[in-house]
Amino acid sequence: MQWVQTCLVGVLVIFAGCAGLGDATENRSRLDLTVQNDGAEAISFQVVVTDADGAVIANESDRLAGRVGQSYEFTVGTTGRHEVRVAGDDWRGQIAWNADACANYEGTIRITADEVAVAGECVQQQ
Repeated sequence: MQWVQTCLVGVLVIFAGCAGLGDATENRSRLDLTVQNDGAEAISFQVVVTDADGAVIANESDRLAGRVGQSYEFTVGTTGRHEVRVAGDDWRGQIAWNADACANYEGTIRITADEVAVAGECVQQQ
């Protein structure tokens, strides 16, 4: 009887994987974004993620105290160019990546009193 239960569980797991009931983000691309406020004053900003057609995938507002960073995670489709723009009243940082080639992109936007520094890299290929 134990053997039948084990086989039945195995068949259900295989069926769930074949039916697409497994990891729903498998065919997606992910952006791991860090916004770092290296200035002394608090900042307010908008984060907008768009797809290749310019459609808005995410649109969030946030505020960071001075010398504080915040991480964000956005899941997008796997085709085409995607872009994230982070903008305050008088500054903007922008990152783009190709979801066809990159399954996980890590980006950082660092704001100081004098500049906005942007860095990013694909950490997992599709």
